[in-house]
Amino acid sequence: MSARRLYRISFVNQGKVYEIYARSVAQGSLFGFIEVEKLVFGTRSTVVLDPAEERIKTEFTGVRRSFIPMHAILRIDEVEKEGVSKISAVEGGNVAQFPMPIYTPGRPDGGE
Repeated sequence: MSARRLYRISFVNQGKVYEIYARSVAQGSLFGFIEVEKLVFGTRSTVVLDPAEERIKTEFTGVRRSFIPMHAILRIDEVEKEGVSKISAVEGGNVAQFPMPIYTPGRPDGGE
């Protein structure tokens, strides 16, 4: 049953929004990263090629597992059927989110 699940993952990478589809998403063994496995790309006709999908497909060629930083994730959705994987420009002008740490360790003596 779990092999039938499909997730759409949207994340920011180098100023662009990536949208990919995968069969497995989990909190990875690396602290602060989301582990994405079994990437799914469309099985479209070879006659008509979508340049956007081909670009992301070639970028992830040979990748079995990808670790994406939690602060880069925009959204993870469980979906019924696959859409088109794509890379798009970030909208919103010249304002960017400042990266924030997820975990800030306390003092070594245990004090606040």
